[in-house]
Amino acid sequence: MCPDIPVALFAYNRPDHLTQVLEGLRENAVPLIYAFSDGPRLKQHEGAVSAVRKLLRAIDWCDVIACQRNENLGLGRSVLAGVSDVLRKHEAVIVFEDDLACVHGTYEYLCAALAHYRDDDRVMSVTGWTHPRVTPDDVTTEPYLDGRAECWVWGTWRRAWEGMERDALTLMMDCRRNGIDIHRYGADLPEMAREESRRNIWAVRWLYLHMLRGGLCLRPPWSMVEHIGFDAMATNASDGTMWAHPPLRPCPPMPRAWPTTENPRCGQLWRTAYGGRPGALRRLVRGSRHAVRRILRCGFGQRQQP
Repeated sequence: MCPDIPVALFAYNRPDHLTQVLEGLRENAVPLIYAFSDGPRLKQHEGAVSAVRKLLRAIDWCDVIACQRNENLGLGRSVLAGVSDVLRKHEAVIVFEDDLACVHGTYEYLCAALAHYRDDDRVMSVTGWTHPRVTPDDVTTEPYLDGRAECWVWGTWRRAWEGMERDALTLMMDCRRNGIDIHRYGADLPEMAREESRRNIWAVRWLYLHMLRGGLCLRPPWSMVEHIGFDAMATNASDGTMWAHPPLRPCPPMPRAWPTTENPRCGQLWRTAYGGRPGALRRLVRGSRHAVRRILRCGFGQRQQP
């Protein structure tokens, strides 16, 4: 266990989902949670927000530091502010949202990864999520490194988070000036960068920060995490058909050897999933609205705009 690595948990107005997420965190013996609870965006959300906060106050199996906001920042601003706040106090953090459930062992696995790569500047993040569509076919029981970061149950260090005050378009243009293909990990990224401010999203700047620095994200050989929010309550995640998992398996074994270089198949897998050249996203929109919903959910999260 790594008792010095807290979980930052972001919640809004879905107490049923949060109950499942908290059960997973309890089974993982998470020692410290920073619980960020956004204020209601609409009056009709007040009851659900109160129910979420009641669940968070009832946690008695670990230490909890609560941040209950009166205003509604929306998920994008909430994550940026919350993660920055935690990393001012801690060297590393693991981030959950209120619709991401995990299997037993996830916390220990991610803590081990954060400990192993703590001083390796090439690795900027770790995650408990992957999917058969983007997992290289030579991966068996060992994790792999990917140049595309993740926003579904992930962890990072203070050193890697530096630079996240810059917006996605600035980071994207820096990539272009440095000769980095801005479509390298999918044609969805430039589109999300253009939408970042209007839609109050955050993850696309994290992805472009990785690309700009040549940073890598550690992914498990199979997912330890499932998104449970593909329903009517999540306006941008109403159908998870293309990104639904088979039933989650037990946590992968601890690696015998941690990887040191990116798996060379990763870029092509993401380009196949999301398109890889200008105009590809528009064709993808016409061809598959389910894939677009995955794009939006990963980038936009719960739509809680003020």
